[in-house]
Amino acid sequence: MPFDGITVSSLVNELESTILNGRIEKIYQPEKDELNINIRNNKTNYRLVISASPMYPKMHLTEAVKSNPLTAPAFCMLLRKHLTSSRIISIKQPSLERIIELSFNCVDEMGYSVEKSLIVEIMGRHSNIIFIDSESRVIIDSIKRVGNDMSSVRTVMPGFKYIYPPSADKIDPLTINSEDFLSSIKTEAGSVKAHKHLVKTFYGISPVIAQEICFRARIDGDSDIKKLDKNSIFALFGEFNNVMEEIKNKNFTPNIIREGTKNIDFSPLKLSIYSSHEILKTNSISKAIEEFYFQKDLQDRIKQRTGDLSRILKTRLERSEKKLGILESELAEAKNSEYYRLCADIIMSNLYRLHKGQDKAVLPNFYSPEGEDIEIKLDPRLSPSDNAQKYYKQYNKSKGAKKIIKEQIEQVLDEIVYLESIQDSLSKSLNESEINEIRQELIQEGYIKSRKENKKGTKNSQKPSKPMHFISSSGFNIYVGKNNMQNDYLTLKLASANDLWFHTKDIPGSHVILKTEGREPDENTLIEAATLAAYYSKGKLSSNVPVDYTQKKNVKKPSGAKPGKVIYENYKTIYITPDEEMVNNMNKGSGI
Repeated sequence: MPFDGITVSSLVNELESTILNGRIEKIYQPEKDELNINIRNNKTNYRLVISASPMYPKMHLTEAVKSNPLTAPAFCMLLRKHLTSSRIISIKQPSLERIIELSFNCVDEMGYSVEKSLIVEIMGRHSNIIFIDSESRVIIDSIKRVGNDMSSVRTVMPGFKYIYPPSADKIDPLTINSEDFLSSIKTEAGSVKAHKHLVKTFYGISPVIAQEICFRARIDGDSDIKKLDKNSIFALFGEFNNVMEEIKNKNFTPNIIREGTKNIDFSPLKLSIYSSHEILKTNSISKAIEEFYFQKDLQDRIKQRTGDLSRILKTRLERSEKKLGILESELAEAKNSEYYRLCADIIMSNLYRLHKGQDKAVLPNFYSPEGEDIEIKLDPRLSPSDNAQKYYKQYNKSKGAKKIIKEQIEQVLDEIVYLESIQDSLSKSLNESEINEIRQELIQEGYIKSRKENKKGTKNSQKPSKPMHFISSSGFNIYVGKNNMQNDYLTLKLASANDLWFHTKDIPGSHVILKTEGREPDENTLIEAATLAAYYSKGKLSSNVPVDYTQKKNVKKPSGAKPGKVIYENYKTIYITPDEEMVNNMNKGSGI
């Protein structure tokens, strides 16, 4: 469900009961378009997330903590200056608009009490967070500045007066009566679907709510509203009015709609159109919003941050694969070296039958069991003996080239495996620290240039990321690396000689360490560890994935090998079909 006016109304109702009159303690800006505000109210701590993301704009309370940049952005510093220690004195929504205005009682530089407002506009790619002086309505600043060159409708820049976004002449659904409702239908210029009429005529109504109103009125939402009879129109208005009364009376029942294991929608109201789906009720609209958007927003953020790395890896892989094809062709050609030696030997054995000036000769092939003739090309400018020497030279050259080409193919194959392992690590990255570790590794390996801002000391300013930690059903600790830095740490430093090491056979993936601590792991624990290795690999979506495991003492890192590269021996193989449900249900440890 889009973040519509009804969701905003439900959220405002929740915020009024939790953070109204609360004191602002901390303000952070973990993303370029997102604020996290820590609020203390009634001896309780709250964290408010406000995001103006073009993909998933949202606002809700959360308990999650995000890592923040070492240097706060300018907008964050501005808000800290004005709002730290201020109190929230009002939380308003203009009718059913997708706008929330938080007003604060602040103290200015002279010690006088003043009122400032933070206006949150949740409007898709036009979403914004705007800080204004409440009395004059003049914009102090915004998280996204919008100049005349970006919008001819409205300027959002410091010093300009704040005005609400244009509502496209939509009608307030909370104040409409039956006559106005009928009039809106009559003024439609042509045919229009019933649910689309509700969306385009009234602000705050999403397509899902419009379909719900039609469903409750027993009307096909795709039917032409101008062709509905009088009874159908009155039924439609009746259900439209019922939904508005639910909102006015604050009868919100936040819920998440699920299909199998996936969250497909959320709503502040009970939706009859989803009666055949699993409905998970929540006691908070914030929880419904967060659970629905968390994974989507996370994936979008990761995609934004890793876009340049993904492109570099893709280009490098394409080059390596192209080079591999060329080398394989050259190797096939070099394999003709035996033919060159055969021709040279046959010529030397038949010198008496040949003379200078011949461009070819048909001679018996004494290497063949049948002894059939073979046609050999000759250089008419050379003597028979010189032609034989020419073939011997080609033989020696091809023989040497074959060895070199084979070595080059091994190097290219190693590089392809390495790049694919980096791609796999990138797909498992969940935060800035993990992404930076991969970026640093690519810099060290020479795949990308170091950024100018990576000055001395910056590299070590961020805490190293931690591997995943699981606890098996039998109580064994299992650690899973998410990138090569973590893989090397787990295998070469954390693991003891008798701990078990797991990895997918010939498939890029995580190093998995099962800490035995002097105990013999049972079969279930081995399967759980192997499942983690298969799940956190490039074979995640495959079946019967081969997973090798052995004691750590059988695992070695070759001298000069790339990060994450090891060799191992004395191993066993178990075939696993990755089970997402098993992984999700495994107990999570507290980390290293």
